[in-house]
Amino acid sequence: MRLEWRIASDVREIETIVAEVTTACANAGYSQRVCRLNVPVALTEAIANAIMRGNGGDASRSVRVCAVVGEDMLCVEVTDEGAGFDAERARAMCEDPEWLEREDGRGVFLMYALMDKVETWCDAGHTVRLVLRRT
Repeated sequence: MRLEWRIASDVREIETIVAEVTTACANAGYSQRVCRLNVPVALTEAIANAIMRGNGGDASRSVRVCAVVGEDMLCVEVTDEGAGFDAERARAMCEDPEWLEREDGRGVFLMYALMDKVETWCDAGHTVRLVLRRT
């Protein structure tokens, strides 16, 4: 099943997308844990980062979300209109003891912790790809 959205940079749009992807995963037989934790948390973080960081909360910019829910794998791509970020650098920040005191920076950590694979690249916007294999 393939699902696609193009939304304005508005965090109120996140809930609907996350619910539809989660429902598609449940209908495809993904585990309750994946449907209640992995997918909603990682996807919420990816879309929120695209809206708030990538597009700077600018409602005139859009975010594209494309999800493919297969029998053995979920693949979601979230693309914003920003310049991107270094995911490995953001991930490495999590190892800094001061990271625990920060109020931001946990989204990338959560995506890596809850997904099997996270990839990022810039090409006419910044894309984060989340991959979760069905176990």
